[in-house]
Amino acid sequence: MWYPGQVFGDEELSYEEAMKQFVTDSQAEIGRAEAQLSPEAAERVQKKAEKKELRQKERKLKVERLQVRQNREQEDAEWKKVKGERRQEKVDRKVSQAAGHKLPHGSKKHSDEAWSEKRRRRQEKVAQRQRENEYWRQNRQEIMEQLQRTRVVTTWIAILVITDNCTRQCLGLPLFIAGSHVTAEMVVNALCELLPSELQFLISDRGVHFTAQVFQQLAQDEDFIHVLIARHRPQSNGIAERFVRTLKEWLKPKSWQTHEELSMLLDAFWHEYNDRPHQGLPISSLSPNEFANRLWLF
Repeated sequence: MWYPGQVFGDEELSYEEAMKQFVTDSQAEIGRAEAQLSPEAAERVQKKAEKKELRQKERKLKVERLQVRQNREQEDAEWKKVKGERRQEKVDRKVSQAAGHKLPHGSKKHSDEAWSEKRRRRQEKVAQRQRENEYWRQNRQEIMEQLQRTRVVTTWIAILVITDNCTRQCLGLPLFIAGSHVTAEMVVNALCELLPSELQFLISDRGVHFTAQVFQQLAQDEDFIHVLIARHRPQSNGIAERFVRTLKEWLKPKSWQTHEELSMLLDAFWHEYNDRPHQGLPISSLSPNEFANRLWLF
């Protein structure tokens, strides 16, 4: 199997040449991978790229806005100082007049004209700020609207995986459209329909659905031993974990729009998986269904 990193095995190429070739080959590999995507997957990839670019614009806009605010704070501090100096100047003038001191000719007029010019520039600066604020709000609003359009609407759907460690049969793949809101009662109801009557042991992780009182009641009613795997040790239930991986790999190139379509895909996988040879069985040429039938004959 070819992959871009093989170029580093060419001893005739310098590191720089190999690196450039690696970049070229990697980009080509990405292009081929994207070309093989389904229309739905390609759309998700495109939206993800658009969202990343918009997030970068949003962060840049925030940084620029922060810099503007810092500059404005400095300008406001300077303006506050200028206003204080103007007030002190007026006080000093009144004190001098009260003391009978004569001010230089034209000094008051010159001071007033200078103050008027400073006020005019300040008013222009305030008007400019208002225009900048409006421009910033419009840009931010556009980015927010574009981000809203890049959202991929998804629905959480939970799948309960039930496999037999002995025969490797998949006993069922009940689907729950409640997603993250699946309750222990829902899981128990599904198991009641699918678990074999001769079940002696049931292995599960420590999810809240399997540690709930209603699940313990099921174990008591159906007379089986419930085995909880060690925390953070999914390999303790390796057969089920490997089945989940197989299911994910099978579903990866598939697409669906509704839970009904997903349910049909799961049904197709269920039949295909149980009827194809399984290398994990003592007789690797047999499928889980065939192996189970042979066990029943004994």
